[in-house]
Amino acid sequence: MAKEPRPGTVKTRLHPLLGPQRCAELQAGLIRHTLELATAHAPRTYLAYAPADGGDAIGTTTPAGVRLRLQRGEDLGGRLAAAVTDAFTDGAGPLLVIGTDAPLLTGVHLTAAFAALKSHDVVLGPALDGGYYLIGLRAPHTTLFALDADVWSTDRVLTATRRAARREGLSVELVCPLRDLDTPEDATALLADPALPAPIAALIQPVEGP
Repeated sequence: MAKEPRPGTVKTRLHPLLGPQRCAELQAGLIRHTLELATAHAPRTYLAYAPADGGDAIGTTTPAGVRLRLQRGEDLGGRLAAAVTDAFTDGAGPLLVIGTDAPLLTGVHLTAAFAALKSHDVVLGPALDGGYYLIGLRAPHTTLFALDADVWSTDRVLTATRRAARREGLSVELVCPLRDLDTPEDATALLADPALPAPIAALIQPVEGP
């Protein structure tokens, strides 16, 4: 799941630190990082992109073999449900859905999530902000994305998703929590982490004053 790296439309909460152009460069770097991981650790990779006119720009920067799908839906939940439906209809599964906001994500996390899906219906990778950076599914349980509109992008997403899974009688496993990169505070914390990939670290270094 990714937005085209268009200045002024991505990573807007990081604008005070980096500015619109560098935020777009950061978005492009995060997409590259995530796709490299996905293509190395999954037999099939999809990129669900937005907006609708961003397909050409996204397509020119994705590795060969990545299947592009346009995001559809009124909110994040609807877009996630549509992406999951598209992938399972195309024959994928089990499926890991990841965003591009977790630069500490590694192949170890993906391997652990796939392993957990052998014995659980749903796997969640908790984000430190109360959401999740990864959701794994053995089947297209799209009801997990039918959260109230005011829940998305809040610290209640993970809890609400686990509650929805319990209502459906689905078993859930949690994997390692990670920090998303959304705010200047996140950037500061991630820059202090030696596990941060060097290309991402270079993209979030604050601009030096005159």
